Amino acid sequence: MSASRTVRRLVATGLAAGSLVAVVAMPASADNGHNRDRHHQTYSRVVLGSIQYNSPGRDDHSNRSLNGEWVEVTNTGYRPVNLDGWTLSNRDGNRYRFDDLRLGARATVRIHTGRGHDTRANVYQDRRTDYIWSNYSDKATLRDNHGRTVDTKSWGRDRDHRTNDRGHRR
Repeated sequence: MSASRTVRRLVATGLAAGSLVAVVAMPASADNGHNRDRHHQTYSRVVLGSIQYNSPGRDDHSNRSLNGEWVEVTNTGYRPVNLDGWTLSNRDGNRYRFDDLRLGARATVRIHTGRGHDTRANVYQDRRTDYIWSNYSDKATLRDNHGRTVDTKSWGRDRDHRTNDRGHRR
């Protein structure tokens, strides 16, 4: 009996010690640095997608040609993101400001240079004659409504220099 009682005490002590270690270790392993800035984590799910910086056909400055130039912004997350006040700009400082656009979960919106009627899938910068994106070298920058850089994408001489929401190259 005493051997059985001793074994039970050892098992109980071992289980209690294991539980204590698990409870102490859990907060450290559950955090992994991702919960420090939950607000910023939401934005890291919005990224620049495909970019058509050289509209197909002749560059005749027609609305059709201007709308052949576009940038896609994609929400890779599982929750909608309100893009109101966010901006998309190029290296020369040309800037498009999103107005009252809610980007659904796993959704993409295409931002065209020319004129058109905004929908959930396509919005227009309403430019009449000027192209925004350089065919040779440029950089698209997406910023949130606080001016923080969310994503960038470059081509030409700065090709493949893409950064994430903390400004680090990918």
